[in-house]
Amino acid sequence: MNKFGFLQGIVVVLGAVAIVLFSSVYVVYQPEQAIVLQFGEPVRLVTEPGLKFKVPFVQNVVFYDARLLNLDPPAQEVVLNDKKRLDVDSFTRYKIIDPLKFYQTVRTEEQARSKLAEIVNSSLRKVLGKVTLTELLSEQRTQIMRDISATVKKDAEAIGVSVADVRIRRADLPIEVMQAINDRMKTERERDAKEFRAKGQQQAQNIRATADKEATIIVAEAEKNAQITRGEGDKQAVRLWNEIVGQDVEFYEFYRMLDAYRKSLAADETSLVLTPDSEFFKYFNKSLKER
Repeated sequence: MNKFGFLQGIVVVLGAVAIVLFSSVYVVYQPEQAIVLQFGEPVRLVTEPGLKFKVPFVQNVVFYDARLLNLDPPAQEVVLNDKKRLDVDSFTRYKIIDPLKFYQTVRTEEQARSKLAEIVNSSLRKVLGKVTLTELLSEQRTQIMRDISATVKKDAEAIGVSVADVRIRRADLPIEVMQAINDRMKTERERDAKEFRAKGQQQAQNIRATADKEATIIVAEAEKNAQITRGEGDKQAVRLWNEIVGQDVEFYEFYRMLDAYRKSLAADETSLVLTPDSEFFKYFNKSLKER
């Protein structure tokens, strides 16, 4: 064997040794825990961090997170005991405490999240289905959340998971229910507005009718008083006139005649065709005779 072949053999051996060594070690970091599998069967649980060894090509390692994890499933619709429907958005905090059971039941963390989401949703439906919306919004909410957490914790133990907390982040009415409520509230407000307007119009008509009635009464009273006053005035005038006429009848006749002259001869082109001895010219004739 020449020198070159010897060196090549050494390189091959060193490469094989390196591969064997690389396949024999693995590292468990602080936030991790691991299960050593041999032909698919768990043979050892590793929870301490550090450099570890395994049988190469025979054993392999599965790593799981040892920290507290969050689960945020999509909101789901839940029917309460009073037939009210709610869109419930929840979140869960959990930790893998039994990696062996976890591997045997769900294998991967992705499948575990899916399974845990089913457990949380089932627990929400089971507990919330026994309460009403009024109870959920009251001081009983704390106890309801404890009941949900207890149910989830019990079911999650079957997959090697410890649930630290389950919380309802938001509980809203479905969009179609909200729309129906808004439409109903809008209809009620429109009905109230129409009722208020009708009452206002009725009150306005009553006020106008009362004002018109009072105005009519006031005008009638005023006209009545005016008629009485005019009657009293005319009566007083007639009385005074009669008293004056009684004192000098001839002067009264003269005054009445002058008034007749004034009214009859007021126009510039007035013509009267009368006999000279007419009673109308009584005072004219008398005046001419005196001259």
